[in-house]
Amino acid sequence: MGYVIEMLNIRKEFPGIVANDNVTLQVRKGEIHALLGENGAGKSTLMSVLFGMYQPEAGKIIVNEKEVKITNPNVANELGIGMVHQHFKLVEVFSVTENIILGLEPTKGIHLDINKAAKRIKELSDQYGLSVDPYALIQDISVGMQQRVEILKMLYRNADILIFDEPTAVLTPQEIHELMSIMKRLKAEGKSIVLITHKLKEIKEVADRCTVLRKGRYIDTVELKDTPEHEMARLMVGREVNFKVDKKEAKAKETVLKVTGLNVLDNRKLPAVRSLNLDVRAGEIFGIAGIDGNGQKELIEAITGLRNIESGIVELNGVDITKLSVRHKTESGIGHIPEDRHKHGLVLDYNLGENMVLQTYYKEPFSSNGLLNKDNIKTYTDRLIQEFDVRSGQGAITPVRSMSGGNQQKAIIAREVDRSPSLLIASQPTRGLDVGAIEYIHGRLIAERDKGKAVLLVSFELDEILNVSDRVGVIYEGSIVDVDETANTNENQLGLLMAGSAKGGVKGA
Repeated sequence: MGYVIEMLNIRKEFPGIVANDNVTLQVRKGEIHALLGENGAGKSTLMSVLFGMYQPEAGKIIVNEKEVKITNPNVANELGIGMVHQHFKLVEVFSVTENIILGLEPTKGIHLDINKAAKRIKELSDQYGLSVDPYALIQDISVGMQQRVEILKMLYRNADILIFDEPTAVLTPQEIHELMSIMKRLKAEGKSIVLITHKLKEIKEVADRCTVLRKGRYIDTVELKDTPEHEMARLMVGREVNFKVDKKEAKAKETVLKVTGLNVLDNRKLPAVRSLNLDVRAGEIFGIAGIDGNGQKELIEAITGLRNIESGIVELNGVDITKLSVRHKTESGIGHIPEDRHKHGLVLDYNLGENMVLQTYYKEPFSSNGLLNKDNIKTYTDRLIQEFDVRSGQGAITPVRSMSGGNQQKAIIAREVDRSPSLLIASQPTRGLDVGAIEYIHGRLIAERDKGKAVLLVSFELDEILNVSDRVGVIYEGSIVDVDETANTNENQLGLLMAGSAKGGVKGA
């Protein structure tokens, strides 16, 4: 069987880092080929080389058995290569159709023929079971739908080789299931797919073969039907990975966070959190399970001070902090690993050292008399880089924007955990991370719990909730509808509650 893509001995360097070190990838026609590796292993870089966004220092690319030079993404498009990026490239105020035809606008005389394009998009949408409305505005549709628009963008340009970069990082479990079906349909229509990911369950479900990268180097290419998950994890991380979280039984003590009768509005001024009650105790991890959009985001923003509270009380260690500013809430003992690391976790244009002291830069030893002490910031950052294995290339002076998503996440976790707050709020803390990083972060959350801290974990991953939490509360339409010891529940029960059925009284709250 011939290869549609051959990337042979590719080398790509950035300042202080070799992202791809003599990497080879060979993709067969009509297969789903997974590209597996930890954060920062060089997966996205390799695909950015294939898509013409970077030029390699060495190596060659062969597409459909012809050697090619892909100098920019337009050349890639002409060769039938399309890419869905992890962070979508869509204009929010444009319609689906306007986004898809950008750069390829069909005209009727001198006028733009939107209806002709919309008709073609509707045909493609129906053919691949995408259910996209060509006239909807991007800002009005879900993240999962926006991803389908990106897929349509590739199909509209007649791409035969489709690259998906971490496509499930921002999707709900239901949307992930639907995306897998779409990929299988694309494959059945003769498309070849490269899937960049570190989620082993998803790879096993859809991919045929898998190429593993580690620290920028090629490790192996394996047939997935013959390779168990633990073996793939070992290839990826370079050691055996423990999928089961090791933890002692929780020794919960006094209540640290108490939320009573909380009401919060969303951005459209509609109720998002309704009369919500919650308590989290010292020495426990309290998990909140729920489908995205049931008030999790607004709840966390209200507790941390990022969103106004309409009514209700938030107490920390017995003190009413409802009306305090973000800084005062932070200083009173709240640590926050936010869901959106770019929006609320980091200042992307600052370097790593500056980001590590965002909450403490105005205090000794990081500043005195209003002047920053760069040496102390560097020493502190170097310690956290070492302790939390943050791979950054240039240490404290690394621009955060240039780091991989997983290493950005590790940096936030290092900063928040090192402050050792009495309440650590972790919202989607392992979203977009690989098995090695997930194992490490779970270990850090449990270590905080074992120090007697209270941890509030919000996650869409039921495996994570069941594995890490001691108690779990299900949030549905802005209220906690059930609370139980994690040992007394399972994925099926939680799934029913998350979908709004079997709504019972609140137990154990």
